[in-house]
Amino acid sequence: MPKVIAREGEPFQVTLRRFKKACEKASLLSELKKHRFYEKPSVKRRRELNAAKRKAIKQARKMAKYKRV
Repeated sequence: MPKVIAREGEPFQVTLRRFKKACEKASLLSELKKHRFYEKPSVKRRRELNAAKRKAIKQARKMAKYKRV
């Protein structure tokens, strides 16, 4: 859990914004959304395979860009 210590004289809104940014950086919200509902193992496996395919395509595009130069 991210911690944010309020600085002296710092408005609450600024402290809240820093806390939200820290939560986002720790990918806390995405973890909560991921565990919100039960996901069948087959669905999880399919989702992870699709993510791996997208990552491989993106990496191949990146490498092709450097090979052209």
